Amino acid sequence: MGMFSGRRASAAPAVPSAEETADAAAAGAPAPRVNEVVGRLRDSSDARLAHPRRFRAAQLRALERLLEEHQQDVLDALAADLGKPAVEARLSELDLVRTEIDHAQLHLTEWMEARHVRVPVAFQPASAKIEPQPLGLVLIIGPWNYPVQLVLSPLVAALAAGNCAVLKPSEAAPASSALLARLVPRYLDARAVAVVEGGAETSQALLAQRWDHIFYTGGDRVGRIVAEAAARQLTPVTLELGGKSPAVVVDGSFAAIARRLAYGKFLNAGQTCVAPDYVLAVGPAAAELEKHLPRAIAAFYGKDPAKSRDYGRIVNRGHFERLAGFLDAAAQGPGTLVSGGARDAGELYIEPTVLAGVDVESPLMREEIFGPILPIVRVDSFDAAVRFVNARPAPLAAYLFSEKPRLQSAFEDQVRAGGIGHNVCNAHLAVPGLPFGGVGPSGMGNYHGKFGFETFSQLRPVLSKTARLDTLKAVYPPYGWAKTRVLRKLM
Repeated sequence: MGMFSGRRASAAPAVPSAEETADAAAAGAPAPRVNEVVGRLRDSSDARLAHPRRFRAAQLRALERLLEEHQQDVLDALAADLGKPAVEARLSELDLVRTEIDHAQLHLTEWMEARHVRVPVAFQPASAKIEPQPLGLVLIIGPWNYPVQLVLSPLVAALAAGNCAVLKPSEAAPASSALLARLVPRYLDARAVAVVEGGAETSQALLAQRWDHIFYTGGDRVGRIVAEAAARQLTPVTLELGGKSPAVVVDGSFAAIARRLAYGKFLNAGQTCVAPDYVLAVGPAAAELEKHLPRAIAAFYGKDPAKSRDYGRIVNRGHFERLAGFLDAAAQGPGTLVSGGARDAGELYIEPTVLAGVDVESPLMREEIFGPILPIVRVDSFDAAVRFVNARPAPLAAYLFSEKPRLQSAFEDQVRAGGIGHNVCNAHLAVPGLPFGGVGPSGMGNYHGKFGFETFSQLRPVLSKTARLDTLKAVYPPYGWAKTRVLRKLM
């Protein structure tokens, strides 16, 4: 008998990938439209329209006004696309963008300044500096899970760095996409920023253009398509992907740990790239989590989360069926249902679900879950947990719950991940002074704060030396023994 015996379950004979199930029905913008938009912004880029500091600051202020004056419109769009509760949407979408804007406004002058570099004696007298230069025209392709924040946060960095930008919101979040397409031209300079809506055909038309940088957030399958298209024109890319981010639990206050795991996992109904994908519980920690996680979930969302105003929904029917397939596959294997498991296809609702003792070779443990299902796997030791994590592709984030500094240091030294969190999930991406990005299969490049500014800039070296006095005679040929000896000392 499976662990979900007696619960209503929708049929899901296979577990397709996340990208295969995304809505792709939105009509793509025709290639001529893409050509016109890109050509117009390329002219602006070539004319250095966005380079002056005053222009950059004005665009940041305009974006800030957009969010202030249309906050309710944004909240309504997020509710329509993902059933996002208003408070959650403000915290995880609007406030994070506002933080990026405030940080960029505060530091813009400092970031734009040239940094002087010491010149070796052999080249004196001379001066050297590093000048941040705008890359030019950039493409930002956003995802559906945070369809406002993950389009506008990279845009903040691109504008601060003095670039023109084309935004491609996700067609799987149509209300948010339409809102951005309507509001961005009203607030930002249309010569420098444009929104292009559409599905796969639109993305293909955009990727066929020449860009100075492409910034993509989403899954690894489409990430490979973006990287391949960029490689054909030697365009640099930033890929913000995902992966199975582990949470290793060793010791501490298990009630608090359960609350932090539940909050990190079930935010946005589990559709968060840095959410803990699974838990590795060391020894007795497993039993403690099985006791405390259901209590934390009930405290957050009540006895019936379907009635909670603070719990979201799955983005579309395709992703619902994918997650239902995970649950059905798990029900046929070993393990127990700790809590949750209910679902409603009509409402795109999946209850916050905790599983224990699942098969580590099941689809649930091989593929990124990206939904409100949290498996707990018991391991015998901290070292066994580290070996388990390192035997799999490097994730976007890895979390350790332990109060022992020795284990925290060992975790940092031994685990390869895009980011590390000790005793908290998801929070590192909210700190503008920290870079956010993946490593290996979880992504390449990073952004947030100054790191975003530098992602969208060329850090150009400049060396200046007068020719009135030719002090380089010592390095010109022919090289006799005396000149060779001098050069060795100088260099």
